[in-house]
Amino acid sequence: MLCLMTLLPFCASASGGITLNTTRVIYPQDAKQSSVSVRNTSEKGTFLVQSWVENKDGSKTKDFVITPPLYTSRPGSENILRVIYSGSELPRDRESLYFLNTKAIPSVDKAALEGKNTLILAAITRIKLFVRPAGLKPSSDDAPSALRFKRAGEKLEIYNPTPYYLTVTNLKAGNKELKDIMVAPMASDSVPLPPGSRGDVYFSTVNDFGGVTPAQKGVMQ
Repeated sequence: MLCLMTLLPFCASASGGITLNTTRVIYPQDAKQSSVSVRNTSEKGTFLVQSWVENKDGSKTKDFVITPPLYTSRPGSENILRVIYSGSELPRDRESLYFLNTKAIPSVDKAALEGKNTLILAAITRIKLFVRPAGLKPSSDDAPSALRFKRAGEKLEIYNPTPYYLTVTNLKAGNKELKDIMVAPMASDSVPLPPGSRGDVYFSTVNDFGGVTPAQKGVMQ
């Protein structure tokens, strides 16, 4: 949440707000555009909606054009954001990672608030945007089973030999829960192992639709 005014008491908008129809965007690399539905679930609240794309380092990028970049969302309305890639050629042997941001700023009645202390909050929804080349192997459904795990002292190393970004969740070593992690294509990363972490490794991943896959046993190197 981004605090626009730091005055009290809090003046809230009506229940509901701005929601997206997805928790991640899979953008086919050769596509001319992709789209995301944005709905205002509030019965009374009007919002100014602003959208932009960041690169994997969290900096705003001109690689994508969002239309409309700024618009007014009325109560109960639905709008379509068109996401268009306009950058240079990306790698064709693996996915590229970006982040789609949507900021919702609630409208206020200046006359009704005149002389009152208020706090107005703008909510930012940030979701992953993956640019995916065609013909990647294995399929995205089969990619999680290719993950390899290795205990290295007080860490669990995870190697991802696939061309996809894989978000590993519900990760356990024995009966110890480990932190979630996203492992880049053809790369390794690690998570801390709590004291007493023994036994087999089990994990799930997040699929293309934002759902969690069934748990499976990790293959140890």
